[in-house]
Amino acid sequence: MTGNDKTESEFMKPIHLIKKMSLGRLQMSLALGIVILGVLIALVFIKLRKPPKQEEQKALAPLVKVERLERRDIQMVVHGYGTVSPKVQVELVPQVSGKVVWVSPQFKAGGFARRDEQILKIDPLDYELGVRQARALVADAQVRLETEIAEAEVARSEWEQLHPNTEPTSTLVLRDPQIRQARAALESAEAQLAVSELNLERTTLSLPFDAQIISEMVDLGQYVMSGQSVGAAYGIESVEIEVQLEDAELAWFDIPDNTVSLDGNMPLPKGPNVQVKTEFAGAERIWQGYVVRTTGQVDKTSRLVSVIVEVPEPFRRIGSRPPLLPGMFVEILIEGNVLKNAIAVPRDAIHNRNEVWVAKDGRLHIRSLNIVRADRDFAYATSGLDDGDMIVLSALDAVIEGMSVRTQTETSDIFAEESRDQAQAQKVKAD
Repeated sequence: MTGNDKTESEFMKPIHLIKKMSLGRLQMSLALGIVILGVLIALVFIKLRKPPKQEEQKALAPLVKVERLERRDIQMVVHGYGTVSPKVQVELVPQVSGKVVWVSPQFKAGGFARRDEQILKIDPLDYELGVRQARALVADAQVRLETEIAEAEVARSEWEQLHPNTEPTSTLVLRDPQIRQARAALESAEAQLAVSELNLERTTLSLPFDAQIISEMVDLGQYVMSGQSVGAAYGIESVEIEVQLEDAELAWFDIPDNTVSLDGNMPLPKGPNVQVKTEFAGAERIWQGYVVRTTGQVDKTSRLVSVIVEVPEPFRRIGSRPPLLPGMFVEILIEGNVLKNAIAVPRDAIHNRNEVWVAKDGRLHIRSLNIVRADRDFAYATSGLDDGDMIVLSALDAVIEGMSVRTQTETSDIFAEESRDQAQAQKVKAD
């Protein structure tokens, strides 16, 4: 390479560098121009965009659940609880002693014994012999009495022959004392015979009513003593339930007058009808009964009055209903008097003992009620509400007289109006 060539190369090098620098600046300027153009276009769109439609937010009143109430004649029902117990329960006690020679297959816990049906039998041999002996004594006394009567007739005949038209001064002459003595001996013998026959009958043990056996404590061949309990049973014709009630509840149904039962010839009066309910064998069971009396005293501890409910035929089966057994805990619903022209208000709607909230024309109003009775579900008012009033059932944190409220009917209208507004807005946006 010559000196001239070297000098030319060195001279051309700055020129290439200048060309490269000019091309880079051009590219940077072009990119910057594109960015600025994009920003300008964005500003134009922002400037031309319409602002969103502003709607005033509505302040919604509290939503409440309401119920319309009507005036009507209401059958009062008095609620109570009690335990079923037998109306008749007895110990089975033989009246004579002896060895048991026969026992009924039904004479066991849970078995049934019909009226006058033989339950067990005591060996009657000794008592049969006693009857035979008593009959012999009666025959002997009868002969003695007849002998004394015959001798008295002979004595009277002799007296009339010796003393005609006169009466003896002593009763011994005509043997009147001897006749009375013989007659008394005959009556004693006949009474002894009756006792012997009665004891013979008592060797067979039975009950004068249909019964269910509760327990048995005797086996075949066992010797039992007179007065010794051999079991227990209760009558199945009816059962009783003692229900304790507050004295105020007694004003709502009629209790039979127990004084009429003092006359044994008059039937016992029946009181109001009663429904007896209980959960048994996985289902609700219902029996019908009636009030018969009170216990005639107030409980010293609870100050409650006990009312007796009787349920007839508790073992009569209706469908799959089981018998009403003693020991069952049951609910009692006594059919009481009718409250005329009253309103039944749900207990959940009662506030401050006697106040309710009424919704009318979108406003809430506080009403005071005249409540004459309340049970676990309703309070019964005779004044304070008009027929057809809508009472508020919902709970509210703060209540002011005249405050705005929404009922379910009003709420459905608002929802429909809002749906129409949304549909119209979507249609405008699509256009």
